[in-house]
Amino acid sequence: MSEPVIDEATLRELQDAAGADFVSELVSTFLAEAPGMLGALRLALTQGDADGFRRAAHSLKSNGQTFGATRLAELARELELGGLAALGGSGDATLERLAQALDEAAAALQALCDGR
Repeated sequence: MSEPVIDEATLRELQDAAGADFVSELVSTFLAEAPGMLGALRLALTQGDADGFRRAAHSLKSNGQTFGATRLAELARELELGGLAALGGSGDATLERLAQALDEAAAALQALCDGR
């Protein structure tokens, strides 16, 4: 059995602490900003910008952890810690796995916030 895209206990904990409406707003903001974070990661990769790469990966990791998107957070953490050097020639494939995890997390978060 595969791990769920969103750890619902983490999301519920956040909702209990901050309120479901506020968390829904946070999720909406994240969903609006996440494509830009991924774009910044890709741009940093093509420009060889190690600091920009780590910052963008850190942002995605932190958001993933906050919302319980465990796979997204895990992949972003690997990129943050490994930096550009860890990618070697696999940069595009690695970023595509991250993009897929982001898409899955976004859909799951939206569904959970919508009560589906």
